[in-house]
Amino acid sequence: MSPFRCLGLSGWIFSKLTQQRRPLLALSVLVLFSGLAHGQDKAAVWKTASPYAGPEACKTCHEDIYNNFDKSPHWKTTVDKRGGPSKQGCEGCHGAAAGHVDDPGDPKKIFSFKTASAKEVNQRCLECHSSGKDHMNFSRSVHNENNISCLNCHSSHHGMTNEHLLIKAQTDLCYTCHQKIKPQFNMPFHHRVEEGLVQCSDCHNPHGGFIGKQLRSAAARDSVCFTCHADKQGPFVFEHLPIKTEGCVACHSPHGSPNPRLIKTSNLNLLCLKCHTASTFSPASGTPDFHNQAAQYQSCTICHAAIHGSNFDRHMLK
Repeated sequence: MSPFRCLGLSGWIFSKLTQQRRPLLALSVLVLFSGLAHGQDKAAVWKTASPYAGPEACKTCHEDIYNNFDKSPHWKTTVDKRGGPSKQGCEGCHGAAAGHVDDPGDPKKIFSFKTASAKEVNQRCLECHSSGKDHMNFSRSVHNENNISCLNCHSSHHGMTNEHLLIKAQTDLCYTCHQKIKPQFNMPFHHRVEEGLVQCSDCHNPHGGFIGKQLRSAAARDSVCFTCHADKQGPFVFEHLPIKTEGCVACHSPHGSPNPRLIKTSNLNLLCLKCHTASTFSPASGTPDFHNQAAQYQSCTICHAAIHGSNFDRHMLK
């Protein structure tokens, strides 16, 4: 048989087979495109699905907390759209909740403050509260170093009756740990904390600072005492050195004292003589010979009236 005839016969057979299988081929193409379309739809759904459920989903199980949320300062996050859903409502603190809604039994699907460590709680709160003069130094604070978390003092859900979402009134809250300080405010002469005229945070920053005892500072970065006792601040031509080196606590007990003006000793001259002696260890001048400490000389401030500093006399006589 001729080669050309063989090729013609092969083409005729192939055309016949193609005609017979055309419906099957068309069906295969249809299934292929249907599968691609289904995959694209599925991918589109996956891309649009959000991990955030919204605060309304939380109401289903946590209705009491949801109903009180609008009384909390945190409700403002629900109307602030700048940060997106990750910064709004319940999920602003607890994280994306869609997985938790689908599987409430899995504790890993949501951030729980009850089971989190103090470090984790503080990090979560500082995501929003890390700026400002009161919070920016929390990492170096004594409270943070001693593993105290924000929830030891604040309650984001149930703290609406007290300022700053505190779990107790501020003074009682501080006394919970600082029990040795409370009796000092019951002494005859004291700062009026118990009377409600002064608060612990007026002098101390519970979130940390650069000064010992977490003390605040006055506007001039000086002792916090000068915030109220500005007349003692100076500057003076003749300074009383301990005020600049040791601060007011060199002579005064800041919380309370049995002595007037919160002085550390019952006799003022005994306090002065701690520095003003004839010894060589103190740079302060010694007492002259005519200071015989008789009754008329017992209080040094009878003569040295400008004890905090003077602009006229180096002996602070006026």
